[in-house]
Amino acid sequence: MSLSIRNQLPGTVTAITPGEVMATVKVRLAGGQDLTAAITLEAVEDLGLTTGTAVTALVKATEIALATAPVDGLSIRNQIPGTVTGLATGAAMASVKIAVEGGALTAAITKDATADLALSPGAPVVALVKATEVALTTA
Repeated sequence: MSLSIRNQLPGTVTAITPGEVMATVKVRLAGGQDLTAAITLEAVEDLGLTTGTAVTALVKATEIALATAPVDGLSIRNQIPGTVTGLATGAAMASVKIAVEGGALTAAITKDATADLALSPGAPVVALVKATEVALTTA
């Protein structure tokens, strides 16, 4: 299946914490980072997720925020460090390519944000992703 979602990170489920309707699923990415996905219990069951299941984490580029350093005191569970490898700007928006351990990410942010953060190739960044914006698929 082909997807328009650019950010596809392989990993392995390390823990599942079920709730009434939703569950948090911890995933160890191929690069060693930990990622948390918040998905429905129905999805956990439909995908047959258990500890050790190989998954791919999917995140739309528009759901990635960027910071220039790790951020304390934030509810966003996923903070993935990386380095800007490319930047394409338009009149209003920009596409930022980021190298992370074991893969790559693309973030779609405003052109103004790229200027405010002084982003350029080689700049360190932290990709911020809410757990509710991470989808999972099985291999």
